[in-house]
Amino acid sequence: MLQNGLIQVGGRLHFAKISPDRKFPFVLPDKNPLTSLIADTIHQQTLHGGSQLLLSTIRHEFWPLGGRNLARKTVHNCVTCAKAKPRTIEQLMGQLPPERVSPAYPFQFVGIDYAGPIYLRQNTRKGAPIKAYVAVFVCLVVKASHLELVTDLTSAAIIAALRRFIARRGVPTTVYCDNATNFTAAQRELKELRQQFLSQKHKEAVHNEASTLKIEFHFIPPHAPTFGGLWEACVKSFKHHLRRIVGNSLLSAEAVSTVLAQIEGVLNSRPITPLSSDPSELQALTPGHFLIGRPILTLPEPDLSEIPTSRLDMWQKMQLLTQHFWRRWQDEYLSTLQTRYRWTTVNQNLLIGSIVLIRDDNQPIGKWSMGRVTDVHPGEGGLVRVATLRIPSGKLIKRPITKICRLPVEVDAVTVAERPQSTTEPPAQTV
Repeated sequence: MLQNGLIQVGGRLHFAKISPDRKFPFVLPDKNPLTSLIADTIHQQTLHGGSQLLLSTIRHEFWPLGGRNLARKTVHNCVTCAKAKPRTIEQLMGQLPPERVSPAYPFQFVGIDYAGPIYLRQNTRKGAPIKAYVAVFVCLVVKASHLELVTDLTSAAIIAALRRFIARRGVPTTVYCDNATNFTAAQRELKELRQQFLSQKHKEAVHNEASTLKIEFHFIPPHAPTFGGLWEACVKSFKHHLRRIVGNSLLSAEAVSTVLAQIEGVLNSRPITPLSSDPSELQALTPGHFLIGRPILTLPEPDLSEIPTSRLDMWQKMQLLTQHFWRRWQDEYLSTLQTRYRWTTVNQNLLIGSIVLIRDDNQPIGKWSMGRVTDVHPGEGGLVRVATLRIPSGKLIKRPITKICRLPVEVDAVTVAERPQSTTEPPAQTV
């Protein structure tokens, strides 16, 4: 039916005791600016209610075509609703770095994290408990664990723990860690120490020794524990055993060191391949298979798999056993890293200039800070998982997309085109 040139819905509510506008609401066209303005106004009048409330309120006077889609779109594009119930951004799970999928000596590629604090009992009876921490070293290839007791969070303490680790496990070539201040300072001091050694070129022996201590540090983005899931999982397993063994007891440093050694042995005995129900199958592969009997410095060995065992000496039999472990690592363990258990779809990349909400787990949602994306850091395949943001104070910070909530604010396409679309920094990878 028509009234003043406007189309009204002619339904079956003619005898209902309601207003005429509600009996015969005006039809609103789909995808029209006026329809969107009416929906936005009613959404604010209903105190930012849900899509069902919005649709039922609109139908008191109007009948929008495609009303359910209009209501959902209005609520989805509301900035106030997005701030009240923010959703972090997800992207396809990234490729594993070469250090995770390439055969190497145990602890040649290492991830480091801190766990704690734990409290130690002093020797004196009335002494206050001492706060200490545990440095967790994880081999990125075979998941072997190494635990070191650290008395504080200074860079000197982490360097001392790194030296103890090197003395027993050998010098790693690559170290992955988070952006904690103690790790950053440790990298700077190690770099200065190496430069000092390399400057003494007249001492050939010192130069040769120092050149073997070249350790390459990789830092994951700040506040991005998902980029270091391997050592985060090891910390979780370590705490699982520590709570059940120690509980609330106060132990001395010597007793805690003993407990850490025992937990380390348990962690290195965990299978890294699925267990078989067939009793005739070989035992599951564990990190301990790669740790027992391995010298710190080992020369390359030829492939001995085709030579009969009777023709091998004792040392060659040990090398054959090691090669057997690595063959099982490739056949059984490496294939388990193929599947993406989370983040299985490719989503739209975060654009430069976007207005976002920065997630802060220590603050309520209403106090989360807003920011503008000033730069993106695309990784493998051009997918953005890290972005640089400018916060209201003018400071630039770097955050992973798991800590960023996109707000429904349109970005000017001209402004985006004029900005640089990527950074020269190397892409961050998940380990």
